[in-house]
Amino acid sequence: MFRYEHRNEPLLPWRLFLLRRVGKTFVVGFGVILVSLFVGMLGYRLTEGMHWLDAFLNASMILGGMGPVDTLHTRAGKLFAGIYALYSGLVLIGVAGLLLAPFLHRLMHRFHLESTRTR
Repeated sequence: MFRYEHRNEPLLPWRLFLLRRVGKTFVVGFGVILVSLFVGMLGYRLTEGMHWLDAFLNASMILGGMGPVDTLHTRAGKLFAGIYALYSGLVLIGVAGLLLAPFLHRLMHRFHLESTRTR
């Protein structure tokens, strides 16, 4: 899915790099966030009986690392919120890594190209 240049291949031009490589990772990262947000909303809706807007607010706040807004009343809701918070932390780290990967690869590739030119 994410094919990067081999060390013997030249770097992609900036335009292609931004459109293809960064664009693909952005779309995948955004998709992961949307699916995670929907799972959170559904979980709050089913365990706490929240309206969709309140479920969206709570799920987005936890997914963004801020914490819940409403007080939880049921055991199932509290258990869901704890598991969802742990999951959200991993999603945040994973999506950040996914979005940074093309830039870090490009930087490392560029250093490798420069080191082979000086030999």
